Amino acid sequence: MLITKASEYAILSLIVLSKATAPKDSESLSRELFISKSFLAKILQALAKNGILKSYKGANGGFVLQKSPEEIDILSIIHSVEGKNPSVFECSASESDCPSDRASICSLWPMLNKLQKNIDHFLSELTLQDILEEK
Repeated sequence: MLITKASEYAILSLIVLSKATAPKDSESLSRELFISKSFLAKILQALAKNGILKSYKGANGGFVLQKSPEEIDILSIIHSVEGKNPSVFECSASESDCPSDRASICSLWPMLNKLQKNIDHFLSELTLQDILEEK
């Protein structure tokens, strides 16, 4: 699956945080976005661990963007919460990693691999700012 719920929630959270004037905690974000607090907390921690968010502890703590929306690409967001780049198909990026060991005789692999590379490139060029401007 290309965009999972975790990736979708990460992007939605970043949209809200990009418009915030102060840190927002996971509880208020979960209420605002109607997302499970525990699930959202894991997503926010992953984004913080990967340098997309900065977290502050304490009574007025929460999360803020660590980078500007122009510097945050969608591929990085997805990779941060999923631990890997998104895949459209179960095909691997290289013939040697093919789970069925049939890439060399597969007539679809070259086309699927090219499509995946195009999607990866598109997501690496698409930024949070681009999404904010679409609204």
